[in-house]
Amino acid sequence: MAGFGHGTRGYPRSRGRTWQRTGPDRATLGIIGTICAVAGFFALGIVLGPVAMVCGWLSMGRKWSSDHSVPALVALILGAIDTLLTVVALAGAATWGPGIL
Repeated sequence: MAGFGHGTRGYPRSRGRTWQRTGPDRATLGIIGTICAVAGFFALGIVLGPVAMVCGWLSMGRKWSSDHSVPALVALILGAIDTLLTVVALAGAATWGPGIL
């Protein structure tokens, strides 16, 4: 009811118009990233490592700042280690001989 003296221009930033609340929040993304990073050490490291890194980076707000949460930083670091170890293991398995593992 925009008419009869109740215009919408009085409060342009009302409750529902500030930002959308769809999708997981930052704390949930940090926890999901940490779980993916730990699970990546045991199975599917080439997939779960980058997923953990993306979840950690999105949980940190896509920037390096001092107000990030611990699960986000853990997910980012463990995901990077997991991805690096998996790439090294795959490169070692592709060479001639017994490989790394």
